[in-house]
Amino acid sequence: MRLARVIHLDESDQNVFHNPARTGEWCVSGGFEFSNWSEGDLTGKSRQAFANGWLGLETFGRATFVAVAELSEAERDALERSLAQHFVEIYGAPSPEAASKVAAEEIAFMQDLCADHAPNTLLTVSRELTEAGVKEQFRKIEPQDAGLEQFAIHGSVDD
Repeated sequence: MRLARVIHLDESDQNVFHNPARTGEWCVSGGFEFSNWSEGDLTGKSRQAFANGWLGLETFGRATFVAVAELSEAERDALERSLAQHFVEIYGAPSPEAASKVAAEEIAFMQDLCADHAPNTLLTVSRELTEAGVKEQFRKIEPQDAGLEQFAIHGSVDD
C-alpha cells in the first residue's frame, strides 16, 4: 500500500508556513483543518497553508510537496492512532476511539490518492474556498528517468 511523505526541494517551506512539516514524515491532505474557514482567515502564512499545504502526521506542520512511497500496515495503524489523538487534542473529539473512524477515513483517502502512482511521484494540492466549502485539486509530477550520462563527467585523466 502507498501513502505520501514530505519532500523538500528547497528551503521555501521554512519561510511560507507557520509550522513547516519535517522531511520524510507521512502526510494527508489535511483539508479538514479549513472546513470552517472564511475569506477573512485567508491571510499571510495561513493563506499559504490553505492554498497548497499538505499536513504532516508527526509535526502536524505543512509542506508544499509530497512523494508517493510504500507504507506498511503497522505504519498505517500507528498513523491512524496519532491522527485520532490529534483530533482529540486540537479539535475536541471526545476520545481517540471516537475519532478513529474519521482518522482512518482521512488516511484511506490519501492511500486512494497515492494508489495508482509509482513510488517517487510528486504530488501537489491546491485549494479554493467556494460557496459549497473547500475544493481541493491534486496534481502529479511523474518521476523522471535519468541516465548516468546526464551526471557523469566525461574526460580523460591524460588531459
